[in-house]
Amino acid sequence: MILSLKGVSEGVTGDMAARSRGTGADLAVRPPGSSLFNMSGSTMSEKAVAVVRREPHVALATGTLMQSVGAIFTSIAGIHLDEFNAMSGGFRYLKGGPFTGPHELLVDEVQARTDHLHPGSILNFGQKWRVTGIVESGKMARMFAQIEPLQEQYAQTGKISVVWVKVDDPANLPVVKAALKEKFGDECVYSMDEITSIVTADNLPMIRNFTKVVIGIAVVVGFLVVFLSMYNAVLERTREIGILKALGASPGYIVGMLLRETVLLAALGSIVGILMTYGAQALLERFAPTFPMLIVKTWWPITSGIAIAGSLIGALGPGFKAAKQDAIEALSYD
Repeated sequence: MILSLKGVSEGVTGDMAARSRGTGADLAVRPPGSSLFNMSGSTMSEKAVAVVRREPHVALATGTLMQSVGAIFTSIAGIHLDEFNAMSGGFRYLKGGPFTGPHELLVDEVQARTDHLHPGSILNFGQKWRVTGIVESGKMARMFAQIEPLQEQYAQTGKISVVWVKVDDPANLPVVKAALKEKFGDECVYSMDEITSIVTADNLPMIRNFTKVVIGIAVVVGFLVVFLSMYNAVLERTREIGILKALGASPGYIVGMLLRETVLLAALGSIVGILMTYGAQALLERFAPTFPMLIVKTWWPITSGIAIAGSLIGALGPGFKAAKQDAIEALSYD
């Protein structure tokens, strides 16, 4: 459970960072107080694009509107197609072609696979949108539309969520970044490297806190399950324990025997849990491709340690109970 949760959180945030890099931009200018984790949370005036373009060493600048529609993590990117193509290198069309009119969409292959879309499909987000093309994923968003109809539809006329900026030479990036920070504020301007480092599961409070809760639940449940299992095992093996004590086995030997068994079972359970994450990854890829899951190998020893520690704690009580049993009473136990 812990590995699957961590894998999904790392996969989703990693995908967000990769799609930001797919714009081909060097810098992103965001509205004040906005979050990199929610591109559709805030807007600013589209006039900001002209301000950015006037800066020396800015080769390209284009504004996009990220508009949330329907379910969580579902949004449409309003773009100027020619400008976005010039910056990102253009879409690679797998089916169909570009939109040519209002209320038409491009969707990436992941969204198309999730919703079983094809050119000509209709999506209803309060307004019916017709899919004109399926494109290769990795370009900022899952769905794209002309920016003007999107702005009008959602009362965002003249508003954008981000300005993507490409400089004429990588060596001029610090100069352009400093100039834009002076105009828009330090908290509004990010390089692609900064976005990649910031957009992680560990920097998202909701996921970080939820992971801690899940780990806590896993430890408690593991403790209770092992405690009950080992308690029943001690009861079932009372006569066996009595025989061992009659043969001279010390309390330490009895406790050690039970703890070794617990560690072995916990280790085997950890291996099974790790293997199950590959199954979870395959299921998500098949049924929920918009939630990519990574196999986070760095967490294998962490989760195995949690499993073994919880099991040992759960086994200590029954182990000491077994060690304190009187040999004669144990032998007579039925």
